[in-house]
Amino acid sequence: MSSPAVSATAPANDPTFENVWDEIVWRGLVHVSTDQEALRALLAGAPITYYCGFDPTAPSLHLGNLVQLLLMRRLQLAGHKPLGLVGGSTGLIGDPRPTAERTLNTRETVAEWVGSLRAQVERFLSFDGENAARMVNNLDWTAPMSAIDFLREIGKHYRVGTMLKKDAVSARLNSEEGISYTEFSYQILQGLDYRELFLQYGCVLQTGGSDQWGNLTSGVDLIHKSEGAAVHAIGTPLITNSDGSKFGKSEGNAIWLDPAMCSPYAFYQFWLNSDDADVVQRLRVFTFLTRDEIDEYERLVAAEPFRREAQKRLAREVTTFVHGTDATAAVIAASEALFGQGDLLSLDAETLASALRELPHAELPIGTSVTQALVETGLVTSLSEARRAIGQGGVSLDGVKVHDEAVVIDGALPGRVSVLRRGKKTLAGLFVR
Repeated sequence: MSSPAVSATAPANDPTFENVWDEIVWRGLVHVSTDQEALRALLAGAPITYYCGFDPTAPSLHLGNLVQLLLMRRLQLAGHKPLGLVGGSTGLIGDPRPTAERTLNTRETVAEWVGSLRAQVERFLSFDGENAARMVNNLDWTAPMSAIDFLREIGKHYRVGTMLKKDAVSARLNSEEGISYTEFSYQILQGLDYRELFLQYGCVLQTGGSDQWGNLTSGVDLIHKSEGAAVHAIGTPLITNSDGSKFGKSEGNAIWLDPAMCSPYAFYQFWLNSDDADVVQRLRVFTFLTRDEIDEYERLVAAEPFRREAQKRLAREVTTFVHGTDATAAVIAASEALFGQGDLLSLDAETLASALRELPHAELPIGTSVTQALVETGLVTSLSEARRAIGQGGVSLDGVKVHDEAVVIDGALPGRVSVLRRGKKTLAGLFVR
């Protein structure tokens, strides 16, 4: 990933809120929690240590994880001390999915993904100052523990009846697939993590998605039973679109935080395409804009939705937070240049190529005619239609109108690519070999 989000452009919490609890509630980040009044008082007092865990079930974090990273950052900005946990042991198991058993990854794969996720989490937290973040790996305390010790020290505090009532477990028990003892035990492992962090670092708050509530309360209950102490948990809402569809999916693919898996250009476009009905809540959850600023964008959405000012700000803020200012400036320049508001030749090759891959595109040999390229990219359905489009003055190549159907592509833009346009807004990318 590019430059860290916690550099010179580090965000800040909204100063109009006296308590970070009030701000995260206003932003819609609290779906479920332990005692709210106790949490409000806790977060208003002396700095506490809190944690969030990330399991290496893929080589990158995704938008669902970004909600947690933003909450961690907000709490740190309020003076509290974050622990970022990457699950080297829980990643070998995987939390129960609602429908089917997970395929277990190899130890080598999990270890590799632990390193990748750790590097990603580190980009969103500050490791300086009195409330510096710390990274931990639950394999460090789980691996040395024998099965007998695990059962005697931890397992004795769990009641099977309570475990069976957890949503993830009950859903699987009622399915044809059933649930293995391996995945059934996951909630105990997560409870063990919270207890270990409580004992080692005085951690008294865990955050996670509300779909993980059973696993979050596993640790709360374990610490209460084994240590006689009261600790807390916050479950964030599962973000959905206004039509009820799953948020964070683009044509069936997850929106990853790793630029190698989702380019900064594709990431930016995802946010830019937010629906009017969703964009204000997205600004609350995913940006550090103040309440007054967001209220103004809400007014603009109602009064001038065609300007899409809220979407532009959302895309810029989140892309900067995840990929840095330089990458964001590059993708904005690419967006403007592709749609006739900038110089295509001034773009860097990597950003231009990633932008073109989001369009209809084709790989063609140098010297291919523009008419053939129009057909290959799907901008027209036949050579005769391509000739008509050129004759009507509706085709351009690399920003220059094409008047002759004999014109050939040469990959004149950085990275040996070209941009083919039909009409005002229909574009295609050409990768010239």
